[in-house]
Amino acid sequence: MSQPSSLSTKLEDYLETIYWIVEKKRVARARDIAAALSVHKSTVTAALKSLSRKGLVNYSAYEAATLTPKGRKAAEVVVRRHEIGRDFFINVLALDEKLADANACRMEHVLDPAVMERLAAFAKFVGDCPRTQQVCLADFKKFLRNTSKTKKKTAQRASRKPADKRTT
Repeated sequence: MSQPSSLSTKLEDYLETIYWIVEKKRVARARDIAAALSVHKSTVTAALKSLSRKGLVNYSAYEAATLTPKGRKAAEVVVRRHEIGRDFFINVLALDEKLADANACRMEHVLDPAVMERLAAFAKFVGDCPRTQQVCLADFKKFLRNTSKTKKKTAQRASRKPADKRTT
């Protein structure tokens, strides 16, 4: 799995967003992309022009965008990297979906492809191994609960003010 070359993190995010919109609606309109990424339409237009110059999207002013075959391949790489991270965070580290998704979005841009593949392999191993699922992950979740309780107790003790020890 290779990372799309010469694409900034932002352009990768645009590709990924366009991919999902095209999957749902067949074309990606600037307003849909802007809404998905919480940016202005003018920002989307600049990104679409850049992606078009790179041969990744079919786009002309005031028209909807679609992915070129090259753009679809690049977007699929970004989407796969995101899904690997998200699944690892949810299924192995037991993080909630919102936190997992936010961190996968950041991670998809920076980890080496070999690291991503190793995370995917480990997550698959964990998912396919009945003993790991039943015993190890259950023990890990129990460990997390106990660690969380210990941290809370420590924080509570630290927040208490020590008794005033004056000698009279």
